[in-house]
Amino acid sequence: MSTTSAGATHPVGLSIVVPVYRGAATVGALVAALSALRPEGGLEIILVNDGSPDNSGDVCRELARTATVPLTYIEHARNFGEHNAVMTGLRHARGAYVITMDDDLQNPPEEVIRIYDHARTGGFDVVYTRYAVKEHEGWRNLGSRFANWVADQLMDKPKGLYLSSFRCMSALAVGEVVKYRGPYPYVDGLLMQVTQRLDSIEVKHFARVEGRSNYTMRRLIRLWMNLATNFSVLPLRLAVVAGVAMGFLGLLAAAWVVIEALLGETPSGWASLMTVTLLIAGVQFMILGVLGEYVGRAFMSANGKPQGVVREVIAARETTP
Repeated sequence: MSTTSAGATHPVGLSIVVPVYRGAATVGALVAALSALRPEGGLEIILVNDGSPDNSGDVCRELARTATVPLTYIEHARNFGEHNAVMTGLRHARGAYVITMDDDLQNPPEEVIRIYDHARTGGFDVVYTRYAVKEHEGWRNLGSRFANWVADQLMDKPKGLYLSSFRCMSALAVGEVVKYRGPYPYVDGLLMQVTQRLDSIEVKHFARVEGRSNYTMRRLIRLWMNLATNFSVLPLRLAVVAGVAMGFLGLLAAAWVVIEALLGETPSGWASLMTVTLLIAGVQFMILGVLGEYVGRAFMSANGKPQGVVREVIAARETTP
């Protein structure tokens, strides 16, 4: 049993949540490495198979049968996305602290204890990891930097804090985050709404052992949209600013036409008219697109689009230390 600073008692000190997608070749080695750790209060592992098209499910079931530490296996009925899978795992976590990490061994398991101890002894609700060198493809690194820049603009977070999927959270933070039931979760956005006790720690980052990144450009854009439209009204305010700016330019253009007419000069011709018309139309469609995105997401949420559908749960067995 483990007790937090708030006095709550938890069955284990540390829960490790791993979303699994195309991870059949690596998740076994990850579980073996994590099982060798001895964190304060003990640990449990939670694997969430997010509709993986390979045989990750069979591998995880075998791991649940043979694991030397408590291991819970959860299977989604289809692919819902990384953050949705993490939310499902968090709901099954019993630890005083919870670490989330990928299944590709780019996050070294030996760093887990250091992150956990940093959060536990420092009294932090969230500890993110940052990397001196990221072993991702170039476009993926650019996408991550862009996502963090967007987060700096839209979210109430310390400037420059790197939002990594390899993070440690207190049970307090986890308990608040899992209250969100909408279909478009963004874990870091939810954490920023819960606490300001944040810190980061530098860890190693390795190249992928097997395969390639599961994040495509489409998935990254979807992630940016979740960030931009679920946790901020700034896009709507920018749309208002754009509308006001174009209205002001329209007034200036109208005044210029009137002045030309009074001076007896020929007004500007078709090219200038079409330029202004297309510019205004473009801004109008942009504003309508932003509004449509918000309305569409509200519609999907109101109609009960699921955050995740669990097909199967294999509960952790009691293991002998």
